[in-house]
Amino acid sequence: MWYRLLADLILLLHLTFVLFVVTGGLLLLKWPRLAWLHLPAAIWGAIVEYTGCVCPLTPIENTLRVMAGESAYGSDFIGHYLLPLMYPAGLTRNIQILLGTMVVLVNVTIYWQVFGRPGKGRQQD
Repeated sequence: MWYRLLADLILLLHLTFVLFVVTGGLLLLKWPRLAWLHLPAAIWGAIVEYTGCVCPLTPIENTLRVMAGESAYGSDFIGHYLLPLMYPAGLTRNIQILLGTMVVLVNVTIYWQVFGRPGKGRQQD
C-alpha cells in the first residue's frame, strides 16, 4: 500500500512539474523572480523532449509500482499518461520534438514579454 501511495505521489509531482514547465512562464507575468525556478525547469523539459531521454521520476515511479505489485509502464511519463489523452495513436519522435518546440516557443514569448521588451518599466518622456 505504501509503495502504491508513493508511486501516486511521484505521479502527481511529475504532472505538476510538466504543467509548471508548460504553463509556469505565465506566472512570471505576476512574479518575475520566479524565472530563477522556471527557466531551469523549462530547459530541462525541452531537453527531455528533444533528446527523447527519460525523466528520472519515471523509473522511480515504475520501481514503486512494481514493489506495490502493479505493472510498470514501458514508455515515458508523457507517452504513458498525457499523450493518450491528446493523441490516442501514441508518442512518436516527431511529436516529442513538436512538444519540445512548443515549450520553447511559449516560454520565449512569455520571457520576452516580461524581460525583453525595450523600454518596459521605464517612463516615457
